[in-house]
Amino acid sequence: MIEKRSFESLGHADHGWLNARHHFSFADYYEPARMGWGAIRVWNDDEIAANSGFPPHPHRDMEIITYVRSGAITHKDSLGNQGRTGAGDVQVMSAGTGVRHAEYNLEAEQTRIFQIWIEPTRTGGAPSWGAKPFPKDDRSGKFVTLASGFAEDSDALPIRADARVLAAMVRAGETITHEVAAGRHAYLVPATGRIEIAGQTFEARDGAAIDGGQTVTITALEDAELVLVDSE
Repeated sequence: MIEKRSFESLGHADHGWLNARHHFSFADYYEPARMGWGAIRVWNDDEIAANSGFPPHPHRDMEIITYVRSGAITHKDSLGNQGRTGAGDVQVMSAGTGVRHAEYNLEAEQTRIFQIWIEPTRTGGAPSWGAKPFPKDDRSGKFVTLASGFAEDSDALPIRADARVLAAMVRAGETITHEVAAGRHAYLVPATGRIEIAGQTFEARDGAAIDGGQTVTITALEDAELVLVDSE
């Protein structure tokens, strides 16, 4: 089964400096049918105004992946880590036993991100943070693994979860596939562009919840930037 979750159906919170859409229950948005998908607990579509952001706040026992769609995000945490992650690139924070962090848009323009939370396979452990550039040309017409809990994905940022975060750039008219193994869960969002899966059309920022045990064929109806999480 592939369930379409249209952008208009997502949870919505507008705080002025932050305009957020929630694919899953989060903060004041509660939807029992959308508590998570496999180990995926949060997928937020955030628009952060210039020179604003999230002040220091705590997390623990969660893998937090930030995919920057436009602009840039600057990270600071209680471990002393600091870094700026630009459009198309990724940062990962393993909260482990606990960490405080802040995420600011220090740019003169709006920043747009997907922030994805994945439940770890084990609790505890020392918290950590990392970021890495992923040139969009390298993922033309194919999925590239950005973050992974599997040792064989040595070029990806490590996470402590039975999951992979992947991205692809697909030109209009092109088709790519992804196999979702039995017992697993995939969630796909086109950051930009319009796509078709199994006869359903997905606009930019719609979500597709995909059951395991099938190979998904994705056709780009427009040039599209895809982000996909495959988890237990």
